[in-house]
Amino acid sequence: MTERIDCVVIGAGVVGLAVARELALQGREVIVLEAEESIGNHTSSRNSEVIHAGIYYPNGSLKAQLCVAGKQLLYAFCREHGVAHDNCGKVLVAATEDEIPVVLGYIDKANANGVHDLHRISLDELRELEPAVQAVAAVYSPSTGIIDSHAYMLALQGDLEQAGGAVVFLSPLHDGTVTDEGIVLRVGGSDPMELCCNVLVNCAGLVAPQLARSIQGIPTATIPPQYFAKGHYYTMTGRSPFRRLVYPMAGAGFLGVHVTVDLGGQARFGPDIQWIDGIDYSFDDSRLPLFYEAIRRYYPALRDGALQPGYTGIRPKISGPKEPAADFLIQGPQAHGVRGLVNLYGIESPGLTASLAIGQHVRKLLQA
Repeated sequence: MTERIDCVVIGAGVVGLAVARELALQGREVIVLEAEESIGNHTSSRNSEVIHAGIYYPNGSLKAQLCVAGKQLLYAFCREHGVAHDNCGKVLVAATEDEIPVVLGYIDKANANGVHDLHRISLDELRELEPAVQAVAAVYSPSTGIIDSHAYMLALQGDLEQAGGAVVFLSPLHDGTVTDEGIVLRVGGSDPMELCCNVLVNCAGLVAPQLARSIQGIPTATIPPQYFAKGHYYTMTGRSPFRRLVYPMAGAGFLGVHVTVDLGGQARFGPDIQWIDGIDYSFDDSRLPLFYEAIRRYYPALRDGALQPGYTGIRPKISGPKEPAADFLIQGPQAHGVRGLVNLYGIESPGLTASLAIGQHVRKLLQA
């Protein structure tokens, strides 16, 4: 027997929960189907937990627009819901003279994106902010921060459920079919079911293109390729010498290994990038020498043995290793012709920061 429901969201990561919450707050009947046994098992819980300012992305891109709007929404949400966060700020540093134009160029890029608080600081100011950091030039981003991403997802889930929505775990989508009555989904798990929904939002993250291909009636020409980019994170033993995030410039032969500080005060470094063929979270410790070399360009006091393996995360890419980084691809009915369907592809960083704004964007696509 086929059950009928208004809205189905696939994926209980941070973006899926934010989208489902937005729809539920509009009074719609919503369930989230999640293949895993809990929320945020993949990209949402394996990242830097940074609230991004919106300074890196091309002007006019969805990444820029949704990050800048989402940052403000996210800070307000955290305050209202008691989600742990810290608007700690970030320094962007040039380790060599030839990197100075690059780091200063972010000021113009930020201004173009509507972020007007990015500014150059003197080396004396840098030493005052971050005494351990060595650089020849620096720029400060006061609106960057960090967040407890799991607490944030729990708060999103709480709002969703309070508005009448639900998350159904261990419910993988096997396949589906677009029909005149709606989109029919065949769901597995211990209690298999068939659902017919008016609205389907594909927030499957790493496997969003694969999931779209499993639904008969979605034009295959509209589905992008699927790539996986693994990033390694190392943590540092002992007390962190940093109070803020530190972002170096990536140069020829060097990784742009960032410093982030978690809410407990521990420093972690990463991510690097390693292109892989499938979802594989194993840790490749052979990358350790590259991390030491990259980090010592701006933190020369890093001692041997200070780094220890942390964790890995995987970004859902829709552009390959030799291609320019793709923008978020959020396709509503106008793009693919399927009524009630929104596909979200390539939702990597700054997806967490942009999540609430993405929810609003999806709602508007469905109303158009």
